[in-house]
Amino acid sequence: MSGGIDSTVAAMLLLEQGYELVGVTYRTFDNISRGCMEKEKGCCSVDSLFEAKRMAEQLGFEHHILDIREQFRNTVIRNFIDEYLQGRTPNPCVLCNSTIKWGKLLETADEYNCTYIATGHYARIGQENGRYFLRKGIDETKDQTYFLWTLSQENLARTLFPLGELTKPQVRRIALEQGYEKLSQKGESQEICFIPDNDYRNFLATHVENFSENYGPGPFVDTSGKVLGTHKGFPNYTIGQRKGLGIALGQPMFVVAIDARENKVILGTKEELKGKTFYVQGVNLMKYSHLPEGLTVSAKIRYRNAGGLAAIFPEKEGLRVVFQEAIDSITPGQSAVFYEGNDVVGGGIIA
Repeated sequence: MSGGIDSTVAAMLLLEQGYELVGVTYRTFDNISRGCMEKEKGCCSVDSLFEAKRMAEQLGFEHHILDIREQFRNTVIRNFIDEYLQGRTPNPCVLCNSTIKWGKLLETADEYNCTYIATGHYARIGQENGRYFLRKGIDETKDQTYFLWTLSQENLARTLFPLGELTKPQVRRIALEQGYEKLSQKGESQEICFIPDNDYRNFLATHVENFSENYGPGPFVDTSGKVLGTHKGFPNYTIGQRKGLGIALGQPMFVVAIDARENKVILGTKEELKGKTFYVQGVNLMKYSHLPEGLTVSAKIRYRNAGGLAAIFPEKEGLRVVFQEAIDSITPGQSAVFYEGNDVVGGGIIA
């Protein structure tokens, strides 16, 4: 339970269906920066912990707050920092789902003798040929399967998604009808939970020792290697970035690649930003135990990306993905998730 509307309404629906519930909220991070408390918001703030406990008490089931800040710091935050320092752009929510929200949650479920775990994610679970897999939530504007591709067969077999068949307006209406008017109007946080101001550059500067000295200025170069100017340190840039480059070149230029070893940021035109082929590692298959050669899927390379038709080919250490049409900003470190219609075939990390 996050203290927000989605997990609370999920609990309401499960109670109506006759389930016995145990609520769990994890304390993962304290939003403290430069010696003062930042504005608390998001799913992991201290306020949200007690809001979740209060909602569980009102709904009549036990609730536990578990302190896992050290594990969260050593996995999710450590990976986030390491990836940026290697010139990649991570998605911490994906790692958090596999290691924390499911990895730790299953352990906790076993401790409390719970058969299933449930969350307020907008997703569904399908089952065919003895395998479990994700299906997009009915509300495609809220579908969260992109962040859940790491879930294992064991995870899926023990998971319930009460909101998967509902739209967000329907969820708000349920909260209102249950007498929770304030909850029904509650907004949502789009930021990374441990970066409440959404400024990852400042986060790196304050959490990486000698950041400015070790990851300082270097050359902007074009795709032919010509030096164009000086950047402020490669971790401050992401693939596809156009604004905030601090350099004028007479035409729109984008970050098309990052060379962490040489501290170079490569700029190119919109056309040079496009690509058709990439590789993914750390693959997790859902719908199939083995992929048919050259399977055609819709491949999403960002959460808000609509996806494009692509063929996927098994390779020795992952998958090779070939889009039918070139697509912008294929970004190392981000997740690529593969769909057949609404069904998740699997996913991996763009290499």
